[in-house]
Parts: sequence; structure tokens; C-alpha cells
Amino acid sequence: MIKRFLLPVFVVVVGVGLAIVIVITGPKLEPQPPTNNAPLVRTGTAEDQTVQLTSITHGTVLPRTESELIPEVSGRVIGISPTVVSGGFFRKDDLLLEIDPLDYEVALEQARAGLASARSELTNANKAHERQLDLAKRQSTSQSQKDDALNRLRFAQASLRESKARLSRAERDLARTRITAPYDGRVRSERVDIGQFVNRGSPIASLYATDVAEVRLPIHDEELAHLDLPLAGATLAGEQPIAILRARFAGEEHTWEGLVVRTEGELDPRTRMINVIAQVQSPYEQQNGRPPLAVGLFVEAEIIGHQVSNVFVLPRSALQLNRQVYVVGNDNRLQFRDVDILRTVGEEVYVTDGIRRGEILCMSIVNNAVEGMLVQPIAESAGLVSS
Repeated sequence: MIKRFLLPVFVVVVGVGLAIVIVITGPKLEPQPPTNNAPLVRTGTAEDQTVQLTSITHGTVLPRTESELIPEVSGRVIGISPTVVSGGFFRKDDLLLEIDPLDYEVALEQARAGLASARSELTNANKAHERQLDLAKRQSTSQSQKDDALNRLRFAQASLRESKARLSRAERDLARTRITAPYDGRVRSERVDIGQFVNRGSPIASLYATDVAEVRLPIHDEELAHLDLPLAGATLAGEQPIAILRARFAGEEHTWEGLVVRTEGELDPRTRMINVIAQVQSPYEQQNGRPPLAVGLFVEAEIIGHQVSNVFVLPRSALQLNRQVYVVGNDNRLQFRDVDILRTVGEEVYVTDGIRRGEILCMSIVNNAVEGMLVQPIAESAGLVSS
């Protein structure tokens, strides 16, 4: 009976003893500092610099001078220059086309004969008028005879002027049977060949000059603040903005330098764009293997604008909500700064005021940030470099 009572007591005592031994010999808990939950942010040092503002746009190369080749006389084509083909080059005063001159040579001879006849008639009329004046002094003629002589003289004078005009027109028409180039240029298209009868006033070819090429470039109205461009469409005076044109041709990228010479002066109300005109001199002159700036080529244009000092060029990620920038203080806490933004280009933001040189800027987007928030900065670079 006693054994049955002591057995549970013994088990309890042994269990308590084992528990005491485990507690005494078990590992001891050491106090740990609280975990730092401050977010990691990329940072960079603010450095101001002088930047060259530019504006990027695109356009198509066009000829400055373009015209239709139109004969001023009718006739059959008896000669045509080998350059009068699509894409053919020609020089100023080159003979492009010749029309059969036979009919115009005959008309010229007729006009010369008519002039000789008119001169002879004028000589006779002048003599008759002088004779009537002499008779009138001796009162040996009537007033009607005197008037008839004067009318005959005036009619002969008018006939002479008409004959001279006919001769001038005949000479001009004969000269127009030889059509020459009005400038150095290139043929865009042609619609004539040997033996074809052409009519006066009917276009037979399209030409354009190769001395200057133009590019029509649309610029947003906000970009005009950074460029020296007029708004009235007048030709620019003094120093003209430089336009660097770039295009890929034959698998390589090539550049040409031109000048912005004028604006069209009309703002598109839908796109808020204004067109500026850049010109490139001698676009077909090839240098160092560079291809010609051919008409119809699509190009990218970089227009050089103002040069601005004391500008901070920041990555777009540095611009936070409400157009603010976060500055990381010496205590690693955020300071909110309102900044003046000059412009935004691609992934870069140009800031002119609101931050100081040497300050550490937060380059990461921080969600739900509050001023004074603790962060863990990770230095990304020693300074912010412009593009």
C-alpha cells in the first residue's frame, strides 16, 4: 500500500529535479539591438555645371528651289540632253532640250522683211509730209492734203514700231527652241523624248536646285525658350543657330551641319508645334566618303540653343512627387526640397534652384516618404554627370 503511494511522489520529484537541471544547464538569452527597418536608397552628390541646351527633332530633306520645265514655244523635239532623266544632274545654262526651229526661222525672216518694208514706208511718208509742209509755206496745197500726209507719216511710224515688236518676238521664239538649265540642279522626273510634239505651257520635266537643301523641322512651343529663334518668320540676322543633321545611309550613320535660317511663324493649334527651316549648303558635295544629303532623306536634327550655367542635371528617378527632390542629411534623414525645373529631356531633369552643390540627393523612389524619415544611403557615384 505504501509503495503504491510513494511511486507517484518519486516520479514527481525526479521530474522536478530534471527540470531544474535543464534550466540551470540550458543556453542563456543575450539581449539583441532592435532591427533597423530604414529603407535602402541610392544617393549621389549634387554638382552644378554649365550645359549646352539642344532640341531634338526630325524632318525630311527638301530642295530650296524647285520648278517645272515648261516650253514657251510649241514644236517637235529634235534633241534632248542625256541628263534629262530622273536623277540626272545638270549645270546652269546646259542645253536640256531643242525644239525644231524651222518654223521659227521662217517667222524671223518674215519679221525682218516686214521691218524693212516698214522702214521704207516711213521714209516715203516722211518725205511726203515734208513736201506738204513746204507747199503749205507757199500756200500751194490744201489743208486736207496736209492732214493726209501727216496721217500717213504717223501710220508709217506705228507700223515701224509694230514691225520691230514682231522681229523681237520672232527672235525670242527662235531662242526659246533651245531650252537651257536655269540653275545647277537635278531632274526629279521627266515626261518627254525625241520626236515628241510638245505644246507651249505644258510641263515636260520637274527640276530642283542642288546648291542648298532645306529641312522643315517641327519644334514644340516650350522648346523655343531654349533656342535663339524668331517667331515672326523673318530670316535670322547675325549668328544663326547650328543644326546637326544625322541619318543612316548604306548601313552607317552620317552627319551634316546646317544653319536655322527662319521660322514659318505659324503655330499649329493642335500639336503646339512651330516649323523652323534649316539649310545645308552644297548638300551633294561628298567629303571623306560621306554620302550626299539627298532630297527625301529622313533625318534627325539637333538644334544648338542657349548655354546655361549653374545647372544640376539629375536622373528622372531623383524627381519625387510634387516636383520635389529628397536631400539626405548628415543624420541620414530625408529633407524635402521644392526645385525649379528648367526642362526635362529623356531620363534627365535640369534643375536650376532648390539644391546646393555638395548635398547628398536621394536617387531612389521612396513610397510613403515623410520628411525626417530615416534611410540607409548607398553611394552611387561621386557626382551627377550630365549627358
